[in-house]
Amino acid sequence: MNDLLKSVDGLPLILKVILCIPCIDIFYCICRVVQGVVKNNVLWIVLGILTVFPGAFFMWLLDLIWVLWKGHALLLGDEIFS
Repeated sequence: MNDLLKSVDGLPLILKVILCIPCIDIFYCICRVVQGVVKNNVLWIVLGILTVFPGAFFMWLLDLIWVLWKGHALLLGDEIFS
């Protein structure tokens, strides 16, 4: 699972932007849940699940902004908010 997160972080910027398209953004939501499982942190798992179901309608916009600004989707990079 950790290899999945590393490979997603290593994607070119254009592919990361394509993954931010509203219907395809579910991939990033699933990656957030996987990151919570890898970190063995219940808070990360809950945040990931909340971005899958109720957050799927607006997370694509946040992910697009975050990818263009930081280079990774929201809550998925090595540096989260800094």
